[in-house]
Amino acid sequence: MSDSVDYRRVLIVLPALNEEHNIEKIIAEVKAALPDVGVLVIDDGSTDNTSLRARESGAHVARLAVNLGVGGAMRTGFRYALRNGFDVVVQVDADGQHNPADVPELLRELDRADLVIGARFAGKGDYKARGPRRWAMKVFSVVLSGLSGTKLTDVTSGFKAAGPRAVRLFAAHYPAEYLGDTLESLVMAVRAGLKITQVPVAMRMRAGGTPSTSPVKSAVYLLRATLALVLAIVRRKPKTGSLEAA
Repeated sequence: MSDSVDYRRVLIVLPALNEEHNIEKIIAEVKAALPDVGVLVIDDGSTDNTSLRARESGAHVARLAVNLGVGGAMRTGFRYALRNGFDVVVQVDADGQHNPADVPELLRELDRADLVIGARFAGKGDYKARGPRRWAMKVFSVVLSGLSGTKLTDVTSGFKAAGPRAVRLFAAHYPAEYLGDTLESLVMAVRAGLKITQVPVAMRMRAGGTPSTSPVKSAVYLLRATLALVLAIVRRKPKTGSLEAA
């Protein structure tokens, strides 16, 4: 865990797929709220001008030749952080739903945890999930709360801050499969002995562009998410001998 967070060693990672309409605004918000942090946009195989708009806005850009999904994009971000001397990685979605103004609150919690989740269902904001997603989120939250030994209400949130130990773990082992960036990464962190906590946040509506989900994806969410969680639990525990390194 971190004794204190040096904002100059914090990297904001924005996974982005065809977000040319949003990316400039989000980068501007990050820079306004956190002027001393690094900003890395992972262009996850976009076919629009996401990379161009990000560079024009002053962010560093890693452009992936093909779409790897959020997990693959974030693995790239963690490895970039490790190579470039960043201690902390904060994932912020490029569609505008995560408010960069909430990042300092996540960072403060790294004083007592290795991984901090920005939770939608913890008493702040009016975000609602319906149908299969709602029930899946509740069940998965109960399971992950039991595994971690702490109450977690939003285990599928992509708004997370990872401290030094979590950055080292995820740079080596971050899962790239469907929901691996949420459910499996939390199981992996728990099994590696990392401490997880959450802070309440209010999610915003998507700023523009096309959502990454669809009615078809929503319909199969419960089955796929259940499978993802089961696989995460039965998979071999990652090697963690290097996590205590400075």
